[in-house]
Amino acid sequence: MATLPTRAIGVVLGVLALGTLTLSTLHAQVATPSPAPVTPEVRQAPPAESGRKTSTPYEGDLSVFEDADRARNLQIDRVMDLLGIGPGSTVADIGAGSGWFSVLAAKRVGPEGRVWAVDISKAAVDHIAKRAVDEGLPQIVSVLGKTADPQLPPAGIDAALILKTYHEFEKPVTMMHNLRIALRGKGLVGIIDKTGTGTNHGVPVETVIDECRRAGFELAGTYDFVASDGVDYLLVFRPVAR
Repeated sequence: MATLPTRAIGVVLGVLALGTLTLSTLHAQVATPSPAPVTPEVRQAPPAESGRKTSTPYEGDLSVFEDADRARNLQIDRVMDLLGIGPGSTVADIGAGSGWFSVLAAKRVGPEGRVWAVDISKAAVDHIAKRAVDEGLPQIVSVLGKTADPQLPPAGIDAALILKTYHEFEKPVTMMHNLRIALRGKGLVGIIDKTGTGTNHGVPVETVIDECRRAGFELAGTYDFVASDGVDYLLVFRPVAR
């Protein structure tokens, strides 16, 4: 009589063991899947360059940008108004030089904003970094850009100003294409320059408009109130909807 219960117990234990094995196997099959691989950002290839001549970038004394009358002559507050620069804005100063505009923009955006001061000259970038510390403006971040890329985060800025620098762009269409990628939403870009041949530190308005159009921008406004500072135009561009 003792044999039957023993066998029954053995059967029960076997069934329990089999059930445990089955559940373990099932659990292994439905384990949390590994996260999908991160797909690197794909940037659209820039359009063909214009091939026009450009001016040699300035490498002299940075103090030439600190004219006491410059802000009044350019009506720089009006420029920032047109570009929608206000408290909390993130702004790019392309071709920042001594950081003259970067400092003014930093005071406009305040501690909650940010100013990316971009230049291809390491001396200029180092100068601006020191100036930001000396003047207590931590919202200024100096960036060593490339000749065709400002090295800004995608969709990271609300507005940009290119002040007397556009004529020096070695690859203007590519530079503007990459700047467009850095714009957030309907961010605006202002270009202040003078008329010229490209090699004499100036470039025709028509050329700027055409190059920016090819880079994905449309003209939003043309102004000449900056002429008192020895320039001819302020062009404001907005990105074309994709």
